[in-house]
Amino acid sequence: MVKRKQWSEWIQQTVFVGPGLLFFALIILLPFVMGFYYMFTNWDGVDKADWVGLNNLTRIFTDDDRFWRAFWFTSKFTVAAVVTTNLIAFGLALLLTRNLKLKGVLRTVFFLPNVIGGLLLGYIWYFIFVRGFSSIGESTGIGFFNLPWLGTPATGFWGIVIVFVWQTAGYMMLIYVAAILNVPKELMEAARIDGASGWRILRSVTLPLIMPAITICLFLTTSNAFKMFDLNLALTGGGPGNATESIALNIYKESLTNGRYGLGTAKAMIFFFAVALITLLQVWTTKKREVEA
Repeated sequence: MVKRKQWSEWIQQTVFVGPGLLFFALIILLPFVMGFYYMFTNWDGVDKADWVGLNNLTRIFTDDDRFWRAFWFTSKFTVAAVVTTNLIAFGLALLLTRNLKLKGVLRTVFFLPNVIGGLLLGYIWYFIFVRGFSSIGESTGIGFFNLPWLGTPATGFWGIVIVFVWQTAGYMMLIYVAAILNVPKELMEAARIDGASGWRILRSVTLPLIMPAITICLFLTTSNAFKMFDLNLALTGGGPGNATESIALNIYKESLTNGRYGLGTAKAMIFFFAVALITLLQVWTTKKREVEA
């Protein structure tokens, strides 16, 4: 009887979990494992890959300034995007957890940009930066709209940051909203009775209790900012020159444009471990600050 029950449970788990595991192995695990092999080859995507050992890694670390410029650009972009996105998202969450008549509509409006695909969103904002802003600048004479958006390294950088924040902040806002609404009302009332100001309540009650949400939002924005590709491709294409080229775009060009798949895979593996290390450190740091109500 016990064996029959165990056999039945095994069949159920296989039926329900098996297909998902199979597709995960074929789509994620197998290419990842193959990447460890191809990073040590000079594979061009067509012919048989020849083993070159550590040549690709040596080339990246000693003779690939473009990759490290892309790494530095991506790091700066990640810091700016993560800080700005979470501050705006948290501010919107605080606003939309108050007694506003249109808070449901506003939550939907702020979330909608996240639904639009990255490439499509990038091309829409490319038109806004190039045509829309220039038209507004000509009509109003406001210097902000007359800036050479996407035309210089500085404005191109902030242009990508603006679009990333515009797309991502609404999604993070919903996570913060859910966390704030779950803060026990009794603690808030007790703090007010004790004479705590609004800022004191926010710092000493709200923030510590929503740290799990902060951990999630920081993790999501950090990983997404590091992996940013579609906005970069649609808005600047890495230009002017290679000044706004992200690591993901650099890997894409190395592999699909230059045909050096082995070198591109080696860069992708370095990128993967760098992002994994950074996100793990971020999660570990913020997890230590989490408290229970």
